[in-house]
Amino acid sequence: MMIHTVKPGETLASIAANYRVNLHRLYAANPGIGHLFVGQKIQIPGLPEPDTIPYSIQITVRKRRLALYKNGGLVKIFPIAVGKMLTNTPTGEYVIVNRQLNPGGPFGVMWLSLSRQGYGIHGTNDPSSIGKAVSHGCVRMYNRDVLQLSEIVPNGTRVIIQQ
Repeated sequence: MMIHTVKPGETLASIAANYRVNLHRLYAANPGIGHLFVGQKIQIPGLPEPDTIPYSIQITVRKRRLALYKNGGLVKIFPIAVGKMLTNTPTGEYVIVNRQLNPGGPFGVMWLSLSRQGYGIHGTNDPSSIGKAVSHGCVRMYNRDVLQLSEIVPNGTRVIIQQ
């Protein structure tokens, strides 16, 4: 089971929303949990601990690239689109919490939700946007690339986004 370390300003409700976990399931996984404090460890039901997954993803916003690693070794680099100036792609460490095939609209053929509500790695209905800073903060990939990535990485995979 995944362990989350509480950050400043987080509530149990915000953590549940970020990980797309029902609040009751979060309470059940953490019996006796009361007031949260920064640095507190809580269990996230339904997701494996990222350290048990051989894959990780590193996204470099300024280079507009997504690098896939297995056991620390580089597997492949994919070109991406990132958030525009007013809706930057958020930096930090996240995990993939769920996925949806053919979500429709601008999200292309696959949506991989990140553990920050409203953000994900997804395909696109506008391939000419790849390589640019044009999104509302999500990471866009060519449809063939996001399908390939989604076949490799399981939910719980660590995603590090840096400038």
